[in-house]
Amino acid sequence: METIEKLFSFIDEYSEEVAKEHNITYLEGVLETLNTWLDGDRKPSINELSKEEIRKAIQLAILKGMRKSAQPNHQMTPDSLGLLLGYFVEQFYEKEFKSDEKITVLDPAIGTGNLLLTVMNLVGDKIEGTGVEIDDLLIQLAAASGELEKQPISLYCQDALENLLIDPVDAVICDLPVGYYPNDEVAKQYEVKSSEGMTYAHHLFIEQSLKYVKDGGYLFFLVPDHIFESEQSSILNKLITSKAWIQAVVQLPEELFSNKAHAKSLFILQKKNDTGEAVKEVLLAKVPNMKNIKALELFFAKVRKWKKEQKKF
Repeated sequence: METIEKLFSFIDEYSEEVAKEHNITYLEGVLETLNTWLDGDRKPSINELSKEEIRKAIQLAILKGMRKSAQPNHQMTPDSLGLLLGYFVEQFYEKEFKSDEKITVLDPAIGTGNLLLTVMNLVGDKIEGTGVEIDDLLIQLAAASGELEKQPISLYCQDALENLLIDPVDAVICDLPVGYYPNDEVAKQYEVKSSEGMTYAHHLFIEQSLKYVKDGGYLFFLVPDHIFESEQSSILNKLITSKAWIQAVVQLPEELFSNKAHAKSLFILQKKNDTGEAVKEVLLAKVPNMKNIKALELFFAKVRKWKKEQKKF
């Protein structure tokens, strides 16, 4: 932790200095600091930094900047959720990772890249990442973070719900943006388009992700707990039933969210293909308090047992 604190201090001090000097926001100062580090003009005086130490220090600086920012789209997926999602990616791609195969992973709402980089750092050099983000500052932060951590990520700055020039990927991970999507001209091209009023962006992201994942590929979404209780849920359910098999619904601990109304679950889908079939039993589980190590071990044992059972069929 001492190394992370020292690295954060380096980023923080220089970002504050740059922001004041150029009359820019602290987050813009963080970007300037990371780019200066990449250029070699100013580096931290710390030897042998790991990818995770770099990611965590950058995350602390970005979190500080987001607290100062009034923009609602400046949010970051907590580390604990990223690590949990990474664990499930490892479970579902166990065969590929054991044979040293690389998989391609898309995050269509990559933001600053923290979720995708958390997963990539967890599984080692086994993922080639792709990210889409409409916010210019956020995607530049993602690019700088990925480069400093030496992780292979291709980034596209655009509205992720418009046509993407991306080859189909093996998997999708996404902390879905929740709320209404304002561009009705784009939304009307989707099957989940609401017949009245604006369509939920998180529904559109699920449909778009299904377009860009390979047949048989897995999709790992962080979704609102109430996703199937809204007035538009029947349209979403129809899409999922026709295009995918539900693999798992994992409720996340409420204490991870500041407001119970914002609680999320991990929703795992598999895109249908000609040779596959639905799982014998969908995994329905609840993650215990993540400070309770014994309960967590039992939870992971349940997941491994479930995954092993599915292989028999």
